[in-house]
Amino acid sequence: MTPDDTPREGELSKLIDEQLELAAAKLPALEPAVVHPSPVDHEERPAPHPTFEDVMLGTAQPTPEMLEELAALQAAPELSEEELARQALADGGADADPGTPE
Repeated sequence: MTPDDTPREGELSKLIDEQLELAAAKLPALEPAVVHPSPVDHEERPAPHPTFEDVMLGTAQPTPEMLEELAALQAAPELSEEELARQALADGGADADPGTPE
């Protein structure tokens, strides 16, 4: 734009308002029933699964699956320091670089 093409103050806002009115006139009218469907028209979201933190805070009850997993963890043998070190060196971590183990 050259200084001669630059709209004077107020003309730009007027031009924007005109363009917005033209765009609004081209939008199709929406039926209220289409915009706001009734609750019968869609599925209800299932409640999220409780987390271990929810159970510990007393805001949720543990699921049978959660109790089974906890029992399996308690029954698992403890890993030695050597095994933990081996697993850490074998895992490249988030960057998958074995030179910088996690």
